[in-house]
Amino acid sequence: MASADLRQELNCSICLNIYTDPVTLRCGHNFCRVCIDSVLDKQERSGVYTCPECRAECQERPALQRNITLCNIVGSLRSTRPDQEETGIFCTYCIHSRVPAAKSCLHCEASVCDKHLRVHSKSAEHVLSDPTTSLGNRKCSIHKELLKYYCTEDAACICVSCSLAGVHRGHRVEMMNKASEKKKEKLRNGLQKLTIKREETEKRVQSLQERRKENQKRAADVTERVTVLFRDIRRQLEDLEKRVLSEISRQEESVSLSVSDLIQQLEIKKDELSRKMRHIEELFNMSDPVTVLQEPDTGDLCDTEDRERHDDQVHGVGDLDVGLISGKLHTGLSDIITGINIGIYVQEATDILLDVNTAANNLHVSGDRKTASWSPKQNCPETPTRFQCYQVISTRRFSSGRHYWEVDVSKSGEWRVGMCYPSIDRRGDQSYIGDNNKSWCLCRSCYNNQYSVIHEKWIWLPDIIPCDRVRIYLDYEAGQMSFYSLCDPIRHLHTVTATFTEPLHAALWVGGGCIKISGGVRKWEK
Repeated sequence: MASADLRQELNCSICLNIYTDPVTLRCGHNFCRVCIDSVLDKQERSGVYTCPECRAECQERPALQRNITLCNIVGSLRSTRPDQEETGIFCTYCIHSRVPAAKSCLHCEASVCDKHLRVHSKSAEHVLSDPTTSLGNRKCSIHKELLKYYCTEDAACICVSCSLAGVHRGHRVEMMNKASEKKKEKLRNGLQKLTIKREETEKRVQSLQERRKENQKRAADVTERVTVLFRDIRRQLEDLEKRVLSEISRQEESVSLSVSDLIQQLEIKKDELSRKMRHIEELFNMSDPVTVLQEPDTGDLCDTEDRERHDDQVHGVGDLDVGLISGKLHTGLSDIITGINIGIYVQEATDILLDVNTAANNLHVSGDRKTASWSPKQNCPETPTRFQCYQVISTRRFSSGRHYWEVDVSKSGEWRVGMCYPSIDRRGDQSYIGDNNKSWCLCRSCYNNQYSVIHEKWIWLPDIIPCDRVRIYLDYEAGQMSFYSLCDPIRHLHTVTATFTEPLHAALWVGGGCIKISGGVRKWEK
């Protein structure tokens, strides 16, 4: 009974069979690796993982730890005696009931239970084995004798007659048990290697799963930041629209008031002129010349000074100040753009400058230390830090964080832009950025007008890229360096992945023309 209980404890609660490669969850329950992997795969859609035994929950897919002790127990049980019930082989002599067989006799070609095993012949020709249905396969098909030897040359199991007088005569043979142990040893070594490879593969899978989760988390964070940013932009645009429309209304009202005042003055003037006109018309109709002549002179009816004053008043009314409105609009939009920049990245105070002490003798560095161009050989002192080839690196180094910087490059001529360790060689063929394991670069070849990314080996990019500005992204902790062409539209060219072990400097190689660092280095947050 105790043996049965113990045997029951070795059953997987999912497949209800004896454990195969048992693994343990955090809660302590054990399952076959294949069984629990299948359950976790189905649970992955819901985003919540639970133990099939105790229903303990966790938000992340649990890591499966191999239960070495349980593996050894199951292995020992399988090797010492297969489960009689699982074999499906029953005693040949128990004709009234199906009794599981304990052994099979190769001589009798029969299977026996524990009861019949006690009375079975113990003579040497009665060879007992674990229960099997392939009893005929244990005998030589030619001599009908038991297979006792193994021919190493033909890789075949043979009987005594085969080894003495048959086709295997003179071949190197071994006892089957000894040959079996040798093969088991090879299988054991192979199994160990496969186990190590599977564990390594499992670690890589877990690493990729963690990376996928990290990428999903980053994407969610960036999505949230961009959503908030656009919501804020819409709010600011609405506020700016209200301010600009309010300014237009204010100016329109001011102009309207001025025009209304002028209209009122002109209406008074018009009434006065109408009165004068009626008086003059009355004079026209008088027949008495004395009365007409004695009427006071009305003066210049078309007063030039009065007309000029009127014109000045009309011009003084003015119109909408479109310049002021446009200024408010542009200022508001500029403030919004500045806010967007601050929301996406933070520009650091330190500029990225070229280190003239590393510039090759045939490379000229501009006074602002932002442009490198090819030039005839200069008389710069030779130092251990100076490159022999047409190359220069930045004074600034990056040992953490996420940054990007941009360069203006020529559409003709050969150039390389990238980053390198400070320990890069300064002389010889291995000093070119990209041609060693201490640097990475984007290269334009003047021979075939093609672009490539270089880090010890060349990765040719499929298309010809008509760009004159390149952006280099660095994510130091993630071990990623990306190259972008800032043409219209912006194109991602390539991303290299590495484990950075030293600080990184910006690096330029100029085979013709010039390369200019555009602006400063920027640090961005995700």
